[in-house]
Amino acid sequence: ACYFPPGTKGKTFVHDPKVAHETDVRAQIRLQFRAINGEHLAVQRSMACTQKGKTPEFKTLESVITRTKHGEKISLSSKCAEIDREMISALGVSKAVLNNVIFCHQEESNWPLSEGKALKQKFDEIFSATRYIKALEALRQVRLKQSLKVKECQTELKYLKQNKEKAQEIQDHLSNREAQLTASKENVKSIESQLEPLKSSLAAVEQNLTKVMRLDNDVKALESRKRQMEKDNHDLQQKMEKVFQGTDEQLRDRYQNHQRIVKEKEKRLLDYKRDLDRATKECQRYNSEKSELLIERGRLQLQADRHQEHIMTRDSLIQSLAAQLEFDGFERAPFTESHIASFHRLVKERQDRDTEAASRMMREFAQKEAMKQKQIDEIRDQKTGLERTIDLKSDIQNKKQAELKNVKSELQQLEGFSDRVSELDEEIGKTEHELQKAERNSNVETLEREVQTLQNEKINLDKALRRLDQEMEQLNLHTTTITQMEMLKKDKAEKEDQIRKVKSRHSEELTSLLGYFPNKKQLEDWLHGKNKKINQTRDTLANLNKRLASVEYDKTYASNELRKKEDQLSNHEAKLFDVCGSQDFDSDLNKLQDEIEKSSKQRAVLAGATAVYSQFITQLTEEKQSCCPVCQRVFQTEAELQDVISDLQSKLRLAPDKLKSTESELKRKEKKRDEMMSLKPLRRTVLELQDKEIPDLRNQIQNANRDLTSLKGEIEEYESLLQIALSEEEGAKACLQDITLMERYQTDIRDLERKIAQQEAKLLGVDLSRTVLQVSQEKQEKKHFWDTVTGKIELKQKLKQDQQSQIQQLKSAVNELKAEKLQIVSSMQRRRQLEEQTVELTTEVRSLCREIKEAKEQVLPLDAMLDKLQQEKEDLVNKRTASNKETQDKMNAMNEKVKDINKYVKEIENYIQQGKEDYKKQKESELGEVSSQLAACEKQKEKISKEMEMTRQDIDTQKIQERWLEDNLTLRKRNEELKEVEDNIKQLMKEMGEMKVPQMKNEQKRLEEKIESLKRNHHIALGRQRGFEEEIVRFRKELREPQFKDAEEKYRDMMIVMRTTELVNKDLDLYYKALDKAIMTFHSMKMEEINKIIRDLWRSIYRGQDIEYIEIRSDADENVSATDKRRNYNYRVVMVKGDTALDMRGRCSAGQKVLASLIIRLALAETFCLNCGILALDEPTTNLDRENIESLAHALMEIIKSRSHQRNFQLLVITHDEDFVELLGRSEYVESFYRINKNIDQCSEIVKCSVSSLGSYVH
Repeated sequence: ACYFPPGTKGKTFVHDPKVAHETDVRAQIRLQFRAINGEHLAVQRSMACTQKGKTPEFKTLESVITRTKHGEKISLSSKCAEIDREMISALGVSKAVLNNVIFCHQEESNWPLSEGKALKQKFDEIFSATRYIKALEALRQVRLKQSLKVKECQTELKYLKQNKEKAQEIQDHLSNREAQLTASKENVKSIESQLEPLKSSLAAVEQNLTKVMRLDNDVKALESRKRQMEKDNHDLQQKMEKVFQGTDEQLRDRYQNHQRIVKEKEKRLLDYKRDLDRATKECQRYNSEKSELLIERGRLQLQADRHQEHIMTRDSLIQSLAAQLEFDGFERAPFTESHIASFHRLVKERQDRDTEAASRMMREFAQKEAMKQKQIDEIRDQKTGLERTIDLKSDIQNKKQAELKNVKSELQQLEGFSDRVSELDEEIGKTEHELQKAERNSNVETLEREVQTLQNEKINLDKALRRLDQEMEQLNLHTTTITQMEMLKKDKAEKEDQIRKVKSRHSEELTSLLGYFPNKKQLEDWLHGKNKKINQTRDTLANLNKRLASVEYDKTYASNELRKKEDQLSNHEAKLFDVCGSQDFDSDLNKLQDEIEKSSKQRAVLAGATAVYSQFITQLTEEKQSCCPVCQRVFQTEAELQDVISDLQSKLRLAPDKLKSTESELKRKEKKRDEMMSLKPLRRTVLELQDKEIPDLRNQIQNANRDLTSLKGEIEEYESLLQIALSEEEGAKACLQDITLMERYQTDIRDLERKIAQQEAKLLGVDLSRTVLQVSQEKQEKKHFWDTVTGKIELKQKLKQDQQSQIQQLKSAVNELKAEKLQIVSSMQRRRQLEEQTVELTTEVRSLCREIKEAKEQVLPLDAMLDKLQQEKEDLVNKRTASNKETQDKMNAMNEKVKDINKYVKEIENYIQQGKEDYKKQKESELGEVSSQLAACEKQKEKISKEMEMTRQDIDTQKIQERWLEDNLTLRKRNEELKEVEDNIKQLMKEMGEMKVPQMKNEQKRLEEKIESLKRNHHIALGRQRGFEEEIVRFRKELREPQFKDAEEKYRDMMIVMRTTELVNKDLDLYYKALDKAIMTFHSMKMEEINKIIRDLWRSIYRGQDIEYIEIRSDADENVSATDKRRNYNYRVVMVKGDTALDMRGRCSAGQKVLASLIIRLALAETFCLNCGILALDEPTTNLDRENIESLAHALMEIIKSRSHQRNFQLLVITHDEDFVELLGRSEYVESFYRINKNIDQCSEIVKCSVSSLGSYVH
């Protein structure tokens, strides 16, 4: 089929373009042969190999098959047909036989001994059972599909049967309810005709009674109103001091005049209030301005004092640093701008000189350190070289010592080998004795005879099983009818058993509930009544649960509110405590107001004290007054005057600080007051929570807890009643389903009895002395006996294998002991060589020890010198660090002092540039103006307040008079209304007296009782009617549902489908078994034929005595049924010696492997290549010894001789072994062979040579 050799992809099969020095090389293969139908065929394939870059590219150009028919050539190209398939068809063998048997490359020639999966795949392909296996798989899949369909039909049939019976039941109920509905409608019409006249009479009576009731209610309301009005008038007269005696007109005029006067006075009061608010705002504004000016003046004075302190501090710092640096001209203060500039210049020059000196010193130290480091590095390099030499020689010494140790150890082992040789001689004699004993005790021949007897018995059992299979086939003709009858009887027995089970299961429970065992209708009526009671209990329980949920919600809401209120209260109290420091809010607020007022006065005093003290000091010093500016007391002496001045100056200095602390304290208190004022609503909220809201919520929670306890008790009682009723209803419902099923079973039993009678009628006249079941049981017994015989055979064979294995193990033990003895003898011959090696290694180790010691002695003085140099370098580093630190400390101290001086200089310059002195004088003049405006505003405010108080007292007096006049007007109006009410009562009593109320009430009661009775009957009839209508609608809807619509027809169709599918399934099972059996027979025949050929070839070719013959074992997978899964065969090649068979894979030599693979290919060719007698052997003598090569040549000559009469037989041998060719040439059938050589152009040439010319080169 034109496949390339293994490992090639075509490009290596064609002449390489690089060798040919061409970019494109074309190749062609031609083959001429005779097809199985006798036609002459020629096939050719054209190829091309192109060199593109580094990798050659291969492609097939075209393939053509040429046929010769009646002298005419017909060509078929690969463009029109698949050439590979045409070749396989023409040769008459499968693709697998071509690749693995006829043409098999040397690299793959040992495939019969490959691993299990690959071997199984190749044998499956060779046996060409794929088509039949696919057919089996298709049958199995169809049968499986049909079985699933049968199961689906059975399941569907079960539900369809239930639907059919349910539909019939619904139709019966529907007819019954329609008749009941017609009777109910007639009853409703009769009741409605009686109700109409009674309702009209009752409406007239109720209308009159309603009128009487309305009059009576009006009278009662008027009498109640009259009593209330008399009481109100009496209370009003008691409250008034006296009653106005004038007319109503006079009273109204007086009231209007009084109201006008009050309004005028209220308007005047409002004007006063607006004026007072304006004056208050004005005073507040002036106070604020005054406070701001006082604060600003104190701040400015403090800044002036700080300015003088800065000047003094700057001058003292300059004097100190100048003295330290020995600068001239800075001994006396104060200093001018030129002095300060000169000082900065001198300091800068000194800093530059110090920095340069420090850098020069650091460079000198760095040079000395570099020199020391260079000396250290040189000595360290010498030391490192010596240490590396020591390490290297130490490693060599350790390796030599380890080698010496190993050699000595091996010598010690050899010393004990002489004793081991004598021990081995004893063990060999003992093991050979056990081997002889085992061979004498072996009974392999007896076991073989017993196995043969058992195998004959097994053959007889096989014949009996085949006879029973034939009898089963005869009985299967009537199996369908018998099976149906047995199934019907089985169904009948099952249903009767189900009825007994239902009665025994529910008899006690239903008798306890109803007092008797009911049928379906009786149980449904009882369930209907029980369901009504359950619904009533559920409604009551639902109402109670609603009430419980409402109460729980109220309680939860109240609890949440209480928790929120308590949290709110605690938060508010915490806020009040954080601000006030206690819970007495009002007293703390009043106390804080007093403190603020005191602090305000103290701040005003301190603000004015600065100006007053300054004025006093000026008067006492500059104006040369000798008396006190306050009390005008004259100072007697100058010392007394100076004491007063110094006292005033000290107070003046302290005044700004005191003013600042007083202002900060005042701001803090005012801030606290504002916070407390903002907390006033919070205080009111706290009082409301403590006194009202929280107690109310706690009362609500207590009431809710009482209601919850009561409701939960009622709910538990009703729930227990409901659970009892539900359990009874549930039990009855469970029984209802079984009772319905029981009635259905009774109907089914009647149908089954009828069908059983029909089946028995069909079997009249049929001999059924032995049933399928009896034959099947007998077959099972035979099969069991067959299994027992097979087990005995396997047991005997195992005993035989165990004996053979024991003998083989003893032989192996003898061989191993002999091999160990030979090894010990050869090892003892190495002893002298090891002793010489020991002496040599000892000398080398001593030499290395001496060299390591000398190197270590050279290292010691270098360590001392290195430590000394490192210490000297460290001393230099420490000196450099100390000198650098001292210089840096001096420079840093000078820099810090310069920085402080610059800071004070900058502060002084800022004060002068900002013009703070002029700004201070401006603020003092503004303070005087604001103080005078504030005094005038305070006087205006006091005047308005007095006028407001007088007007307010006058309005209060007028309000009392107005209240008295309003009470008089109200009293007179109520007296008039009282007269009208008395007149209305008299008129209504007169109307009620004219009606006959008792007679109307009696008539109303009589009519209501009669109407109520009719309505009750009407409602009952309507309820029953609605129930009937709902059930009719429900029944009709159910009948229209898909499962009940055409239920009987669907059931019948599904029954037909299931029965026919079951019959088809049985036929498919028979077909499957027949095909599987045919495949098994074919496989067994072929394997027996192949193994017979293999045994003959092996015995004729193989010259060894360890293997009697080889064969291919195909173990069928018996773990699954043939009808469930196709049979699998696991192939293996075994070698047999006696009765022991071992797998050849992994146990045989290379020559045995080659020979076994070659023989198996020859056997397969004999079996499967009847239509194609070609066989190609590639290097068949590889790994074979001379004796087996000669036997192989004789076997091939016998094959050639036996098949020489076959017209299509052709044997191709490819080999390098000229002796093998010469052996083949000794037969009369081989006269020449073909030799392939390379010519001078390195191209292959094929030359035909005579067998007689072997040994010389033929060109």
